[in-house]
Amino acid sequence: MKSGSGNDIKAVVLKYLRSLPAPFIVCKGRNRLADRIKEIAEENGVEIIKRDDLAERLYEFDEGDYIPEELYEVTAQILSFVYNLQKEA
Repeated sequence: MKSGSGNDIKAVVLKYLRSLPAPFIVCKGRNRLADRIKEIAEENGVEIIKRDDLAERLYEFDEGDYIPEELYEVTAQILSFVYNLQKEA
């Protein structure tokens, strides 16, 4: 997910493994690092979903943290969307 509020750009990378209780934050970055995360995602065919509100909330947490329960529903919707895109490809 990528967020841009003013000049501050943020990116948060999530991963979900069925064996774990919730999706977790793989990495995050701001400004130039966020741009580099986006470049790496594009180079590797990783879907980029722009959700400023979610990226802002998730940026508060550290790499390795599970997403908080209150964000399960919106994150599940995004992961389902990405899964369906990959299935169609």
